[in-house]
Amino acid sequence: MGKIPASLRSSAIPVTQLLKNPPQTQSSKPLPPSYFSSKKKPKSFKSLKPSLNPNSQSHPISLITSPILSDAKTLINSLVSNLNSPVDLQFHNSLLHSYSSISNLEDAFSLFTYMLKTLPSFSPDHSTFHILLSSTCNSNSNDSPLSHLRRVVDFMVFHGCLPHPATIDVAVRGLCVSGHAEDAVKLVSELHCKNSVTPDHYTYNFLVKHLCKTRSMTMVYNVISELQGSVGLKPNLYTYTILIDNVCNSRNLREATRLLSELSENGFKPDCYVYNTIMKGYCTLSLGNEVLRVYKKMIEEGVEPDIVTYNTLIFGLSKSGRVKEARKYLDVMAEMGLFPDAVTYTSLMNGMCREGDAVGAMRLLGEMEAKGCSPNACTYNTLLHGLCKSRLLDKGMELYGVMKSGGVKLETASYATFLRALCREGRAAEAYEVFDYAVESKSLTDFAAYSTLESTLKWLKKTREKGLAV
Repeated sequence: MGKIPASLRSSAIPVTQLLKNPPQTQSSKPLPPSYFSSKKKPKSFKSLKPSLNPNSQSHPISLITSPILSDAKTLINSLVSNLNSPVDLQFHNSLLHSYSSISNLEDAFSLFTYMLKTLPSFSPDHSTFHILLSSTCNSNSNDSPLSHLRRVVDFMVFHGCLPHPATIDVAVRGLCVSGHAEDAVKLVSELHCKNSVTPDHYTYNFLVKHLCKTRSMTMVYNVISELQGSVGLKPNLYTYTILIDNVCNSRNLREATRLLSELSENGFKPDCYVYNTIMKGYCTLSLGNEVLRVYKKMIEEGVEPDIVTYNTLIFGLSKSGRVKEARKYLDVMAEMGLFPDAVTYTSLMNGMCREGDAVGAMRLLGEMEAKGCSPNACTYNTLLHGLCKSRLLDKGMELYGVMKSGGVKLETASYATFLRALCREGRAAEAYEVFDYAVESKSLTDFAAYSTLESTLKWLKKTREKGLAV
């Protein structure tokens, strides 16, 4: 716990050297190869080419390429005449999938019926009908596929295959992805009334989460109430977590508190993730007191904090100007057997830089590395921004040299602050060099990098005219 991924490991140069004898950029040791490791190359197209052997275990993809029904039947006749041994359901489903994905529902039904008559080994099950359901939802039409989904379900029942929770899951996900979440709610109620089938909580929570992202909370609550009345589905702990996370993201902490009380009233005990979510919400509002209050309540309720809890707490306290208090929780973490990670230290450094103690933040970086925790790009950018704000430009240049030697990308805020600090000190040539690195390293888009440089130079011209810059 608290271990930093290899992809985030930084320069082998300890930051303590920056505080004493700054190394030259040219002599900086390169970062470990894992830092620069590129993504694995994709497999060749040959290796991705589907097998057309009907007895192969892999799906024969796109066997039927024409939406014309007669062409599909002709191909099936040709395949049947060349088959020397029975084939499995996977092969039949692949045939149906390849055709239903490019044809209309009527023709897909017709091909299904033709396959039943022509292929003696074809014995459809739920997976077969789910292919038709999925293809119906994936059509490019702007019209709701609800009526077609109803037909597929009736077709399914007609052939002796009753819908079950997985059937609802396929239909609900398809309707939500295609932008018809309201119809998904209707279908859930209809299938429950007509076929006595109820979705499981995985499907239910998927629907709630999708509604939270795309609809108002008023509608979400109405749907929850409707499904509770018509289907008997009640929110569980994960449902409440989704709701709390959504209102916290919209900074409605009063509603989050109400949901927390409702959660407890319904017999659920808030877990670590629920408390972390609420703490995160208070962090966005810079309410350190409330973050601490939630943490203490969590302890009182006997819920064991994890590293995310402490990172959130330290970030919230640091952001609200309580860095000294936040640092105390490093010791608490150690007592709990948790190891501070890059997020922990970066949160503290950010708070220290806000207070104007960039040198102290650099010392903390040295302490961080001494304890075996490697900084990441966010750590470096936080420090660079803080050093420039504190007008410690030389130290900023030293840190930038380490970042450049390690290929660490510049973030927008630190890049803009760095350029302005350089121009303010009359070091325009170095500012142009930083601009070149930002472009070459793909830290920003060319437009963003150039427009920031241009606005900085305009600012410099104005300040010089007023006699406020070198």
